[in-house]
Amino acid sequence: MTRPDGLHQHDDGITRCAWATSHPRYVQYHDTEWGLPVDDDAQLFEKICLEGFQSGLSWLTILMKREAFREVFHDFDIDAVAAMGDADVARLLGNAAIVRHRGKITATINNAQRAQRLREETGSLAAYFWRWAPPRRASAIDLHTLRSQGATPESVALAKDLKRRGWKFVGPTTVYAFMQAMGLVNDHLDGCAMWDEVERRPRPPT
Repeated sequence: MTRPDGLHQHDDGITRCAWATSHPRYVQYHDTEWGLPVDDDAQLFEKICLEGFQSGLSWLTILMKREAFREVFHDFDIDAVAAMGDADVARLLGNAAIVRHRGKITATINNAQRAQRLREETGSLAAYFWRWAPPRRASAIDLHTLRSQGATPESVALAKDLKRRGWKFVGPTTVYAFMQAMGLVNDHLDGCAMWDEVERRPRPPT
């Protein structure tokens, strides 16, 4: 049963953010990925691309197709994706295992090329993205309030900078979801079993 504070005690006795209990894939994602600090460039690039694909869809849809996305986008190796061309776009548009949206496919290739330049400038995507992480909060913040806002000053600023650099499908809401997932912010609810786990994990140096 979902509690008024937005938490849910699952059948396994673990208390989680309620959004994570509607499907087994969400449970696994919540417990093993969402909010844990990430400093791997391929993982960061994958997530910001998949958040763009998620626009207008449910995240569960993307999770169910994630392995197919990884296959067609070379495990989100930035250099390999940056080298993809028109023939690859045409091939992907015929692949029902992924989201067949020309704009999102071409944006992923474009963003890989922009990521190459960003990596040359800053040393790594991690070094760049973690500059935008706000200070750690003293306690969990109500996730429902944050999601109703859809963005924060940090995600607005980061989205603006990415767009200035030529990235596509990186609006403030998309960027904020990326920041939540990659641990730049800890938006597990107070009382969720993962809150303390995320707080114990060290943040990458900036």
